[in-house]
Amino acid sequence: MAVDNVDLDVPRQAVYGFLGPNGSGKSTTIRMLCGLLTPTAGEIDVLGLRIPEQAEQLRTRIGYMTQKFSLFEDLSVRENLEFLAAIYGLSRQAARARIDELVEHYRFGDRQKQLAGTLSGGQKQRLALAGAVIHKPELLFLDEPTSAVDPESRRDFWEKLFELADAGTTLLVSTHYMDEAERCHRIAILDRGALVADGTPAGLADALDGRALLVEAAAPRRVQHALEGAPGIASVAQIGNQLRVLLGADGSAASVDDALARAGVPATVAPVRANLEDVFVAATRGLHREEAAA
Repeated sequence: MAVDNVDLDVPRQAVYGFLGPNGSGKSTTIRMLCGLLTPTAGEIDVLGLRIPEQAEQLRTRIGYMTQKFSLFEDLSVRENLEFLAAIYGLSRQAARARIDELVEHYRFGDRQKQLAGTLSGGQKQRLALAGAVIHKPELLFLDEPTSAVDPESRRDFWEKLFELADAGTTLLVSTHYMDEAERCHRIAILDRGALVADGTPAGLADALDGRALLVEAAAPRRVQHALEGAPGIASVAQIGNQLRVLLGADGSAASVDDALARAGVPATVAPVRANLEDVFVAATRGLHREEAAA
């Protein structure tokens, strides 16, 4: 996936969400920012360093956690952390103190000798995070880190991320989960290699004021068929017995009323506050760009 002139301004000590459909270029962007991929054109500046020319200097100042568990499954919890401490050049004394701190903070006190491959999904996730921050990076990249864990583990993981931010770390987190994105201080949405939205979750939702509607009907599937593809209607999604409708830049509640009248389907239509899923749909379908060009 080509990444086209993406410029991210990530505030210090913030949790910055990075969203986009599969194949949009999120992982490619993160790997280039880490110095793991070399761009074919353009310039990359991370923490004041030119990448890839100064990638080696950057390596000691950043952390990187991938979606797939990338530590050694045949080493114990403590052995994995000892190996990473050596990779980052921590002295034996500093490594011992840092590992003791991480073992306590990430709740591995009774599992230090357990092989990493026998840990649960949530435990592997915590160990990977502990490894990514063993050298106290200024900037931490996390590429869809919660895709394989249960909701409780996800929630616990995000609490750890905010603790890191409070302690001074800046975090760039790619995710597919809207509830996670809503927790971020700021988010960016990437689509087909281009940055299509950037702002606070609340600010991006406010930009769609008046564009989200809730439709209630006795036959929601009939209503959905009547609205899909109608002029001025960007998307229709069923949520239980209700339908959530996102209007295009040229749409209005009258567009919905007209489509329902043509289909002869009774329904109640009411405005509702736009949420982050609406923002995502609008951004990845080009509706923000349509509105800006109008």
